[in-house]
Amino acid sequence: MVWDPKDPWGKKPDPLEEVLKQAQSQLKDILPPGGLKSLLPSGGAWNLIIAALVIFLVWQSVFIVSPDEEGVVKRFGVPVRAVEPGPHFKIPLIESVLQPKVAKLFRVEVGFRTNQQGRQQMVPQEALMLTGDMNILAIEFIVQYKIKEARDFLFNVADIHETIGKAAEASMREVVGKSKIDEALTTGKAVIQQDTLMLLQTILDQYHAGVQIAAVQLQDVDPPEAVAAAFKDVTNAKEDREKLINQSQSYRNDIIPRAKGEAAELVNRARGFAQARLNRAQGEANRFLATLKEYNQAKDVISKRIYIETMEEILPNMEKVIIDGKGGERVLPYLPLDRLSKSKSSSLGKSTQQLEADESRPEPTSIQKPRGGRP
Repeated sequence: MVWDPKDPWGKKPDPLEEVLKQAQSQLKDILPPGGLKSLLPSGGAWNLIIAALVIFLVWQSVFIVSPDEEGVVKRFGVPVRAVEPGPHFKIPLIESVLQPKVAKLFRVEVGFRTNQQGRQQMVPQEALMLTGDMNILAIEFIVQYKIKEARDFLFNVADIHETIGKAAEASMREVVGKSKIDEALTTGKAVIQQDTLMLLQTILDQYHAGVQIAAVQLQDVDPPEAVAAAFKDVTNAKEDREKLINQSQSYRNDIIPRAKGEAAELVNRARGFAQARLNRAQGEANRFLATLKEYNQAKDVISKRIYIETMEEILPNMEKVIIDGKGGERVLPYLPLDRLSKSKSSSLGKSTQQLEADESRPEPTSIQKPRGGRP
């Protein structure tokens, strides 16, 4: 039926219905006179087709996730679930699977690029950065990351590699902008790497990028070429200063313990000497008290003994003959003094017992020569 626009009561045809009618007419022209039934096989061929179709459906339904992967199942392009490593099932022709490498360590280069020959070429617009003390540095570094959440990694960020590179460059510029050039060139590299890693991880977490930053490694930190020589001299001077400081610290650590040891040795030696003197003085005092006690009991004998010991002490290398004062005038002329002087092995003096024995002997008769010359 053709719709007449002049007839207001006529029914307006449905466009979809017209399209279906045209498709049917075209299909009739394409098919043979017998219709669709003439194309279908019969008997064993039909069974083979059914078996092949079943095998195809089973093959499309089973998938295996490797140990280093994580499976993300999509249904009509929308992620519906994530699966762990191992065999799993999906709806054929409706669901599809993405299997990113979650255990792989990916690498992003910032400030330079490595060509196919393995040579590195600096990218100035990424490498040149301004420090906190208004100096320019060319910084080249590498960012290493792993996939933490496969669904977020695949669908939340369009170009995750470029996003990580830009975020890493921004993080490094912020950290270097708060640091001094001396720190970036010498001792502050580890701090810069750690601060950049933490800041970059915070930014990517805000993006829900689903990645975990493993490391930020500085490859090369150099001043601009125009002042490279001057900066090199400054760096060498600082290294020499650190070397001298370390040497002085080593000398200090060596000399101070040695001095302390010598001081402790002297103190211990002095204490030992003081204790020895104290003990000796105590012994001499005890000896004196013992001698005093004996002296009070026999004053004559002790006086003689002390006298003899004193003479032996003050005259050690001389021959001595000790005679009691009472009989000295009678005994002295008869002593063989010449034989005593010749005998080297004779005793240096008589003991107290010998003196007492001499006193007990009878005194010899003294012969005196008369003054007139006669006997």
